Amino acid sequence: MSVLDGGSYLSEEQRDTLHSVAFIVLRGAPGAGDSSESIARRCSDRLASLPRHKRDLVGQALDALGSRIAVTLAIGRPARFVSLDASAQARCLRAWGSSWLPPLRAAYQAVRKLVLAVHYADPHVGAAIGYGGAFREREPRYAWEGPLPPGASEDALEPVSRAPITLPAYLPPDPVPSRVIRGSAVTSDQHRRADAVVIGSGAGGAVTAAKLAEAGLEVVILEGGGWNTRSDFIEDDARLSERMLAEGAFRSTDDGSVALVQGETAGGSTTVNWMIMLRTPDFVLEQWARESGVVGMRPRDMAPVFEEIERFVHAGVVPEEAHSANNRIILDGARALGWKARGGKINAKGCVRCGFCTAGCRHDAKQSALVTWLPRAFAAGASLHTDAYATRIEVRERDQGAVTSDTPPLKRVHARVTGANGASHALTIDAPIVVCAGGAVGTPVLLARSGLASGGVGQYLRLHPVTAVVGMYDRDIAASTGIPLTTVCDEHLQWNGTDYGFWIETPPMPPWFTAAALPGFGADHATTMQRYNQLGVLIGLTRDGADRAASSGMVTLDRRGNPSITYRLTPEDARRVRASIGAMAELQFAAGAHQVHTMHAVPRSARHPRDIPSLLDAPMGPNQLSLFSAHVNGTCRMGTDPATSGATPDGERHGVRGLYISDGSLLPTALGVNPQETIMAVASVLADRLVARHAGVSRA
Repeated sequence: MSVLDGGSYLSEEQRDTLHSVAFIVLRGAPGAGDSSESIARRCSDRLASLPRHKRDLVGQALDALGSRIAVTLAIGRPARFVSLDASAQARCLRAWGSSWLPPLRAAYQAVRKLVLAVHYADPHVGAAIGYGGAFREREPRYAWEGPLPPGASEDALEPVSRAPITLPAYLPPDPVPSRVIRGSAVTSDQHRRADAVVIGSGAGGAVTAAKLAEAGLEVVILEGGGWNTRSDFIEDDARLSERMLAEGAFRSTDDGSVALVQGETAGGSTTVNWMIMLRTPDFVLEQWARESGVVGMRPRDMAPVFEEIERFVHAGVVPEEAHSANNRIILDGARALGWKARGGKINAKGCVRCGFCTAGCRHDAKQSALVTWLPRAFAAGASLHTDAYATRIEVRERDQGAVTSDTPPLKRVHARVTGANGASHALTIDAPIVVCAGGAVGTPVLLARSGLASGGVGQYLRLHPVTAVVGMYDRDIAASTGIPLTTVCDEHLQWNGTDYGFWIETPPMPPWFTAAALPGFGADHATTMQRYNQLGVLIGLTRDGADRAASSGMVTLDRRGNPSITYRLTPEDARRVRASIGAMAELQFAAGAHQVHTMHAVPRSARHPRDIPSLLDAPMGPNQLSLFSAHVNGTCRMGTDPATSGATPDGERHGVRGLYISDGSLLPTALGVNPQETIMAVASVLADRLVARHAGVSRA
């Protein structure tokens, strides 16, 4: 694609196809009275915020859908899509959505989701379906929003505020800490030295940086995203997702079949996640020791580490009266069914239940790495470069192997800093210790670009594949309001007597995300969106890897040097995803839903529990069932065998002394719980070992 018309990244033919698709997809949608040309223009503007390879993929999808071949395959007529009447165009879209050709399904979903997400991100459209908008601009509408009524706290670490909100709607920009060097402040190439470079500032990187700095090492942290703090968190999910999520919130597998939600901002995913704190199940820790050779991380070893982490990030149990209506679906439905469900701990202090966790916390209530581990690292002397994307690690000195010196071979980290007005500057840092903490996509990609990706690097991607079931209620659920995730149903975590099962949670559902996630288009889709506040949404998360030796996904580089992410449900994992759909439907009906919908591309629904089996025989191939994941793990897992793992049980890259990994890529298996607490705990253990091993490493 080329840049046309002062900023459009679409050719004239692509824009015409997008215009025609938008007209059909949005028929009956509120606000669709605007010309579809206007919507196509906004979609083109949205593409401008994406990396080039993502823009190219959308362009290729439009080329495919606009072609005579695609129309012929859909309706048997050799014509271009734009030349068809509306009825024929709608038949094409339906045919592409259920096509036997995976590339056509992928192209259809890419364009459909783009159009819906852009349209429902418009505040006027959101208001038309009952979305309340920014909490800072209004009073609470529901009992589960805002501070709790004054009363005695049941727990010393109660995370929810019982005090009035005093924060103004407008916040002046926060002062930038002296230890933070923002990209906009960089005006030239830089070269510096350090004792340790930590690449990534999320759950793994921030913990590691703090521990190394407190041990006396000079630590430099590199973060590819920006320095965003509470004054930037304006409670606009759509806009801030573009700014703080990887690849402008459009990261996915190559075929678009699994959307991947990862933070790309200071604090990483901890800044944009839903705060739940769950310990690694004992059976998982035992499996790591038994099968991967992980030492010192059995349940008895990790219990005090979890306790320390929870205290530091103020992880407290959410009070019973603080759960949102969406979270009550789990508690009430499980109680009716006799299933296990519980309230969870969240890392929050003074939460006012505004519901905008994915857009950062303007109250600084979320105790993310941004307000806990990073300030701790700064206090110990660490510095942070933001807008600094690490491109390559170069081993500068020859490794002498088993030597007596504590000092590993020198390495040079190459980074590209985005400065003011988009200018690019080189940043190089020499250090004996380098810690990769860019996540299960960023870390293997960096190692591959550095020529250090042999063996198990990039393999065994684990995603906790997630799908959803939507319930329609006769009361307001308003799934975009209140604390997004405070309850867990783990009745099926050890499904059918195995250690591989699924668990059920709740997500926040702003209009743009809801519209893109719901299947279908046109009048039926619009009718569902008009019931926006009456939709209750549950997500089922599967502990993938049940086929054990199978590597269901991988992260590599494509021929242009861009991340390539592939993933397929194995037969055993697919069985569990299918079972999760049935369980979520049961919970919805038990909690009072009068109808449920799945996320199949060809919509499936049920009006009674006896109809649930009809939901479970639908196809589940790529883009036949919507899947997403915010738990992107594996790809550089700990282990003793370099052929099947990326790092030693101490987190050191096989064969490269002084090069460590400390993020979700290091986890030997999927967890069966949300990974935030596990990553922090594992990073803490390995950072202590690193310090003990390399005492006196400073070259200052």
